[in-house]
Amino acid sequence: MSTRTIETSIGPLTLQADEAAVTAIRFGADGAQDASPLLDAAEAQLREYFAGTRRTFDLPLAPRGTAFQQRVWAALRAIPYGAIGSPSASRAVGMANHHNPIPIVIPCHRVIGANGTLTGYAGGLEIKRKLLALEGITILK
Repeated sequence: MSTRTIETSIGPLTLQADEAAVTAIRFGADGAQDASPLLDAAEAQLREYFAGTRRTFDLPLAPRGTAFQQRVWAALRAIPYGAIGSPSASRAVGMANHHNPIPIVIPCHRVIGANGTLTGYAGGLEIKRKLLALEGITILK
């Protein structure tokens, strides 16, 4: 397992990958700076995202979770950049979002409450608001 911490406009992110795929992105720093072509690609794509030049990610992903969580995370990847709907969400979907091991790339920040308000986010609501603003979405509530 390789790990690398990068600085971003929303604070430090720690990236983790095995030999085949990105397995986690965590908010905060752990100080590791492992060499890895996959982490190089993940870092480059995240930097492009934060610079506003990347709208989709092209990385092999291997989030670890239950079969239900895997289905939710696959659905999250289908939410387009800058587009938020307001479908009703169940508690189970919320919990799958909470356990998303690869935030930003698996864009759980794009899920908002059915009434248009921000809902919980592992990185905190201010980071969620910043990510949405980066994508051109302003949440006023």
